[in-house]
Amino acid sequence: MFSRLFGKKQEEKTQDEIRLEESLKKTRSGILGRIGTIFQENEITEELWDELEETLIMGDVGMATTQELLSATRARVQRENIKAARDAYLVLKQEMVKLLETDEPLHIEEPRILTVVLVVGVNGSGKTTSIGKMAHYYRQRGLKVVLGAADTFRAAAIDQLKIWGDRAGVDVIAHEPGADPGAVIFDAIRASQESRKADLLIVDTAGRLQTKFNLMKELEKVRAVAGKQVHKAPHETLLVLDASTGQNAISQAKAFKETAGITGLILTKIDGTSKGGAILNVKRELGVPVRFVGTGEKLEDFAYFDPVAFVTGLVGE
Repeated sequence: MFSRLFGKKQEEKTQDEIRLEESLKKTRSGILGRIGTIFQENEITEELWDELEETLIMGDVGMATTQELLSATRARVQRENIKAARDAYLVLKQEMVKLLETDEPLHIEEPRILTVVLVVGVNGSGKTTSIGKMAHYYRQRGLKVVLGAADTFRAAAIDQLKIWGDRAGVDVIAHEPGADPGAVIFDAIRASQESRKADLLIVDTAGRLQTKFNLMKELEKVRAVAGKQVHKAPHETLLVLDASTGQNAISQAKAFKETAGITGLILTKIDGTSKGGAILNVKRELGVPVRFVGTGEKLEDFAYFDPVAFVTGLVGE
């Protein structure tokens, strides 16, 4: 199965797959791009494994994740009696995909039932930009989308969301700065259900992590209000992570997992980083699927995460 997936011709790839692979050019031209050359040797030697280990660690994959990948790859190479280095390279990529893949799609409720998605993340991670891009992504796919401005701590957050809402062509439900986030999501849900007849409500919230207690209380209130208005809401809580922060993204993600109950990740700024390997570590540490990837600065530079396209973009064909 994997060889078929990795063997896709360019014309067979979706726009999401192409955008994802293209956005990782900087990562691929750095340390992790050397992996393909390591496997150009005709024989599999101990030196090959040592060099691979060093490259993965230097590529921000992390020690524990590197060891897991190496152990799984070497075990399969031995078990399947693989002799050619190019075949071992394919096994490595397959193991990377296994680490990243998930069978859980972004949960979109049945027609006529509003889907509520909360988006969290520290200021500067690209949270508001990602929300605008996600709105455009689903609007292009035929859904009626509304945005809720429940990150009321900063006036700039509300203004920025309105700007991205205009760009994406969707309505934004907002209150004044400092308003109760619970009141914002209440009004956003009512507006989405009644006047806007929306399919998807994306809520901007939790733009700070200085005090976990206050953040947790704020999110508990938002969740409680959403759950009373819509069955099983919120249906997703997505954390936006700046991929360029590398291993620092893990501690940030763990803190949000503890307080926000995140169900998925959105990775931003992977087009400008050489630290794409950290995503393997984040996925392993959190066990939370990557849903979307920001692939550039334009409104349409937003792709559904595909593990095979990501690994191809990370280390090459």
